[in-house]
Amino acid sequence: MSEHEHHHHEHAQRTPSALELRVRALEAQLTEKGYIDPAALDVLIDAYQTKIGPRNGAQVVARAWRDPEFRRWLLEDATAAIASLGFAGRQGEHMVAVENTPELHNMVVCTLCSCYPWAVLGLPPTWYKSAPYRARAVKDPRGVLKEFGVELPASTQIRIWDSTAEVRYLVLPQRPPGTEHLSEPELANLVTRDSMIGTGLPNSAA
Repeated sequence: MSEHEHHHHEHAQRTPSALELRVRALEAQLTEKGYIDPAALDVLIDAYQTKIGPRNGAQVVARAWRDPEFRRWLLEDATAAIASLGFAGRQGEHMVAVENTPELHNMVVCTLCSCYPWAVLGLPPTWYKSAPYRARAVKDPRGVLKEFGVELPASTQIRIWDSTAEVRYLVLPQRPPGTEHLSEPELANLVTRDSMIGTGLPNSAA
Protein backbone atom coordinates (compact mmCIF):
# COMPACT_ATOMS: atom_id res chain seq x y z
CA MET A 1 0.00 0.00 0.00
CA SER A 2 1.42 3.39 -0.99
CA GLU A 3 1.78 6.25 1.46
CA HIS A 4 -1.12 8.00 -0.26
CA GLU A 5 -3.33 4.93 0.00
CA HIS A 6 -2.28 4.37 3.61
CA HIS A 7 -3.22 7.93 4.51
CA HIS A 8 -6.73 7.43 3.21
CA HIS A 9 -7.18 3.80 4.27
CA GLU A 10 -9.11 4.94 7.29
CA HIS A 11 -11.69 6.59 5.03
CA ALA A 12 -12.13 3.36 3.10
CA GLN A 13 -12.96 1.55 6.35
CA ARG A 14 -15.63 3.99 7.51
CA THR A 15 -19.31 3.04 7.69
CA PRO A 16 -21.04 3.71 4.33
CA SER A 17 -23.38 6.69 4.33
CA ALA A 18 -27.11 6.31 3.71
CA LEU A 19 -26.65 7.65 0.17
CA GLU A 20 -23.87 5.15 -0.57
CA LEU A 21 -26.02 2.31 0.69
CA ARG A 22 -28.87 3.44 -1.55
CA VAL A 23 -26.53 3.63 -4.56
CA ARG A 24 -25.24 0.12 -3.85
CA ALA A 25 -28.79 -1.20 -3.50
CA LEU A 26 -29.80 0.44 -6.78
CA GLU A 27 -26.73 -0.99 -8.53
CA ALA A 28 -27.57 -4.45 -7.20
CA GLN A 29 -31.15 -4.20 -8.47
CA LEU A 30 -30.07 -2.97 -11.91
CA THR A 31 -27.51 -5.76 -12.12
CA GLU A 32 -30.08 -8.38 -11.07
CA LYS A 33 -32.47 -7.18 -13.79
CA GLY A 34 -29.69 -7.29 -16.36
CA TYR A 35 -29.66 -3.55 -17.05
CA ILE A 36 -25.98 -3.09 -16.24
CA ASP A 37 -22.87 -5.23 -16.25
CA PRO A 38 -20.82 -4.57 -13.07
CA ALA A 39 -17.58 -5.44 -14.85
CA ALA A 40 -18.32 -3.02 -17.67
CA LEU A 41 -19.29 -0.36 -15.15
CA ASP A 42 -16.00 -0.83 -13.30
CA VAL A 43 -14.08 -0.44 -16.55
CA LEU A 44 -15.98 2.73 -17.41
CA ILE A 45 -15.37 4.26 -13.98
CA ASP A 46 -11.69 3.31 -14.11
CA ALA A 47 -11.37 4.89 -17.54
CA TYR A 48 -12.76 8.21 -16.37
CA GLN A 49 -10.92 8.14 -13.07
CA THR A 50 -7.45 7.12 -14.21
CA LYS A 51 -7.25 7.43 -18.01
CA ILE A 52 -9.60 9.71 -19.90
CA GLY A 53 -9.78 12.57 -17.43
CA PRO A 54 -6.29 12.82 -15.97
CA ARG A 55 -4.70 12.13 -19.36
CA ASN A 56 -6.56 15.12 -20.80
CA GLY A 57 -5.17 17.37 -18.11
CA ALA A 58 -1.71 15.88 -18.56
CA GLN A 59 -1.78 16.84 -22.23
CA VAL A 60 -2.72 20.41 -21.30
CA VAL A 61 0.17 20.64 -18.85
CA ALA A 62 2.66 19.09 -21.26
CA ARG A 63 1.66 21.55 -23.98
CA ALA A 64 2.12 24.45 -21.55
CA TRP A 65 5.57 23.16 -20.57
CA ARG A 66 6.72 23.03 -24.18
CA ASP A 67 4.88 25.97 -25.71
CA PRO A 68 5.36 29.39 -24.01
CA GLU A 69 2.53 30.94 -26.02
CA PHE A 70 0.10 28.22 -24.98
CA ARG A 71 1.26 28.59 -21.37
CA ARG A 72 0.49 32.32 -21.45
CA TRP A 73 -2.91 31.61 -23.01
CA LEU A 74 -3.65 28.94 -20.40
CA LEU A 75 -2.88 31.31 -17.52
CA GLU A 76 -4.88 34.14 -19.12
CA ASP A 77 -7.91 32.15 -20.34
CA ALA A 78 -7.76 28.53 -19.26
CA THR A 79 -11.25 27.74 -20.50
CA ALA A 80 -10.43 28.69 -24.09
CA ALA A 81 -6.92 27.20 -24.05
CA ILE A 82 -8.15 23.86 -22.73
CA ALA A 83 -11.09 23.82 -25.15
CA SER A 84 -8.66 24.35 -28.04
CA LEU A 85 -7.29 20.88 -27.30
CA GLY A 86 -10.78 19.42 -27.40
CA PHE A 87 -11.27 19.09 -23.66
CA ALA A 88 -14.49 20.68 -22.48
CA GLY A 89 -17.73 19.58 -20.96
CA ARG A 90 -19.21 18.60 -17.63
CA GLN A 91 -17.95 20.78 -14.77
CA GLY A 92 -15.30 22.28 -17.00
CA GLU A 93 -17.20 25.24 -18.38
CA HIS A 94 -15.15 27.91 -16.57
CA MET A 95 -11.56 26.94 -15.82
CA VAL A 96 -8.76 28.90 -14.17
CA ALA A 97 -5.13 27.71 -14.30
CA VAL A 98 -2.74 28.59 -11.49
CA GLU A 99 1.00 28.05 -11.84
CA ASN A 100 3.36 26.55 -9.29
CA THR A 101 6.77 28.19 -8.90
CA PRO A 102 9.67 27.72 -6.47
CA GLU A 103 8.14 30.53 -4.41
CA LEU A 104 4.47 29.53 -4.63
CA HIS A 105 2.64 26.21 -4.45
CA ASN A 106 -1.07 26.06 -5.29
CA MET A 107 -3.55 23.54 -3.98
CA VAL A 108 -7.22 23.09 -4.90
CA VAL A 109 -10.09 22.19 -2.60
CA CYS A 110 -13.85 22.53 -2.66
CA THR A 111 -14.92 23.37 0.88
CA LEU A 112 -18.67 23.43 0.26
CA CYS A 113 -19.12 20.34 -1.90
CA SER A 114 -16.83 18.59 -4.39
CA CYS A 115 -16.77 20.71 -7.55
CA TYR A 116 -14.17 19.21 -9.83
CA PRO A 117 -13.17 19.60 -13.53
CA TRP A 118 -14.28 16.22 -14.84
CA ALA A 119 -13.40 16.96 -18.46
CA VAL A 120 -9.79 17.61 -17.52
CA LEU A 121 -9.16 15.43 -14.48
CA GLY A 122 -11.79 12.70 -14.74
CA LEU A 123 -13.74 11.53 -11.70
CA PRO A 124 -12.78 13.16 -8.40
CA PRO A 125 -10.86 10.87 -6.04
CA THR A 126 -12.65 9.81 -2.87
CA TRP A 127 -10.31 11.80 -0.64
CA TYR A 128 -11.05 15.03 -2.54
CA LYS A 129 -14.70 14.76 -1.54
CA SER A 130 -13.97 13.80 2.08
CA ALA A 131 -14.74 16.21 4.90
CA PRO A 132 -11.27 15.82 6.51
CA TYR A 133 -9.48 16.91 3.32
CA ARG A 134 -11.88 19.78 2.65
CA ALA A 135 -11.42 21.12 6.18
CA ARG A 136 -7.72 20.48 6.73
CA ALA A 137 -6.57 21.67 3.32
CA VAL A 138 -7.61 25.16 4.38
CA LYS A 139 -6.47 25.02 8.00
CA ASP A 140 -3.25 23.02 7.64
CA PRO A 141 -2.23 22.77 3.97
CA ARG A 142 1.42 22.09 4.75
CA GLY A 143 0.46 19.21 7.00
CA VAL A 144 -1.89 17.77 4.38
CA LEU A 145 0.82 18.00 1.73
CA LYS A 146 3.25 16.21 4.03
CA GLU A 147 0.78 13.34 4.41
CA PHE A 148 0.65 13.12 0.61
CA GLY A 149 4.44 12.87 0.58
CA VAL A 150 5.09 16.46 -0.46
CA GLU A 151 7.42 18.48 1.76
CA LEU A 152 8.04 22.01 0.56
CA PRO A 153 10.72 24.44 1.70
CA ALA A 154 9.58 26.75 4.49
CA SER A 155 10.11 29.67 2.14
CA THR A 156 7.51 28.36 -0.34
CA GLN A 157 4.13 30.01 0.10
CA ILE A 158 1.06 27.78 -0.15
CA ARG A 159 -2.09 29.22 -1.69
CA ILE A 160 -5.45 27.46 -1.48
CA TRP A 161 -8.01 27.83 -4.26
CA ASP A 162 -11.61 27.00 -3.40
CA SER A 163 -13.58 25.59 -6.32
CA THR A 164 -17.17 26.72 -6.71
CA ALA A 165 -20.10 25.94 -8.97
CA GLU A 166 -18.86 28.74 -11.24
CA VAL A 167 -15.08 28.28 -11.25
CA ARG A 168 -12.84 25.21 -11.23
CA TYR A 169 -9.07 25.19 -11.06
CA LEU A 170 -6.19 23.38 -12.71
CA VAL A 171 -2.74 23.55 -11.14
CA LEU A 172 0.10 23.92 -13.64
CA PRO A 173 2.92 22.11 -11.80
CA GLN A 174 6.57 22.95 -12.18
CA ARG A 175 8.29 21.14 -15.01
CA PRO A 176 10.68 18.50 -13.64
CA PRO A 177 14.37 19.26 -14.26
CA GLY A 178 16.20 17.36 -16.96
CA THR A 179 13.17 17.07 -19.25
CA GLU A 180 14.26 19.48 -21.97
CA HIS A 181 14.78 16.63 -24.44
CA LEU A 182 11.39 14.98 -23.88
CA SER A 183 8.55 15.12 -26.39
CA GLU A 184 5.08 16.34 -25.45
CA PRO A 185 3.67 12.80 -25.01
CA GLU A 186 6.68 11.88 -22.87
CA LEU A 187 6.15 14.96 -20.73
CA ALA A 188 2.46 14.11 -20.37
CA ASN A 189 3.46 10.75 -18.92
CA LEU A 190 5.18 12.58 -16.06
CA VAL A 191 2.06 14.53 -15.09
CA THR A 192 -0.01 13.01 -12.28
CA ARG A 193 -3.58 13.76 -11.35
CA ASP A 194 -2.51 14.88 -7.88
CA SER A 195 0.05 17.30 -9.32
CA MET A 196 -2.82 19.04 -11.15
CA ILE A 197 -4.76 19.33 -7.89
CA GLY A 198 -1.69 20.47 -6.01
CA THR A 199 -1.50 17.55 -3.57
CA GLY A 200 1.35 15.93 -5.50
CA LEU A 201 4.26 16.62 -7.81
CA PRO A 202 4.98 15.39 -11.33
CA ASN A 203 7.08 12.28 -11.70
CA SER A 204 10.77 12.84 -12.33
CA ALA A 205 12.36 12.19 -15.70
CA ALA A 206 14.21 9.24 -14.20
